[in-house]
Order: sequence, then C-alpha cells, then structure tokens
Amino acid sequence: MCVCVTGCRAIGCGYALSTFAAFFFNTGLSGKTRPGKLPNPLLPIEIKNIHLGKHGSDTDAYDNEGRFVPSKFEEIFKKHAHTYPDALTADELNELLKANREPKDFAGRIAAQFEWKTLYLLAKDENGLLHKDRVRAVFDGTLFQQLEKENSASKRKM
Repeated sequence: MCVCVTGCRAIGCGYALSTFAAFFFNTGLSGKTRPGKLPNPLLPIEIKNIHLGKHGSDTDAYDNEGRFVPSKFEEIFKKHAHTYPDALTADELNELLKANREPKDFAGRIAAQFEWKTLYLLAKDENGLLHKDRVRAVFDGTLFQQLEKENSASKRKM
C-alpha cells in the first residue's frame, strides 16, 4: 500500500488523496486479485489478475478478460463529448457516470465515481477539459508517467 501512496504523490496527489486512494484501491482490489482465500494485511494487488477487479457501472472499455475495447472507448466521446468532440467537461463527465450506472450496483458506482473524478482532477487542462488523449493514456498506462514528469517539472520551477 505504501507503493500506492508514493505513486500517487509522484503524479501530483496531495497527502490526503494519496492515502485515501491507496486504501481505497488496495482494499477493493487486493482480495479480488490475490490467489487463495486468506487475506493479506499488506493488501497487495496482483497485477496479473487485475482483470478480476473489474466492477459494474463502468464504461466497458475493458472486457471481462482485461482486454481494451477501442469501440467502447470511442463511444465514451461519441455519446458524452457535446461541447468538444475530443474532450469532456465536468458536466459531461457527470453525464457519463450517470449513464453507466447499473441498478443496485452501489460499489461499482462508487468505484466509477472515484476513478473518473480523480482522473478529472489530475488530468484536466486549465480550461477544465478532460481530453481524449489523456483518457486514452490511462487505458494504455502511459498517463501516470506523463503526470509524474509534469509534476516533477512544476516542482523544479518552484
């Protein structure tokens, strides 16, 4: 869990958000991704089994096997990016979350809200737009390195 806190700090999250995110993600994913039934107090996440952590009320941009589905990713912007075709405003992001809600899926709703709202907070531009290329970078895993570089560059300027 400490690795998660360190990683969150590196990409620009504050102490409170980093600690909460580490607890939230590790608590939610450790039991689902670890083999066996015995809990581990360190709450490790097994990346090779990350697809087992898929939750409801999501965009289905990943299938149940953990494979990226480009058509579902494109659908996010076709359906919800009304102001700009390649970016989401805060209101459009809320519309996306509301449209993907599954009945009685409270855990999935909370997970989706936390994931997307945190992404918006960290990756939006100065005009409050969450651009398609930034969202795509989450799905291909490159956004975190981008954010770390941006965060370390802004710290050097100070």
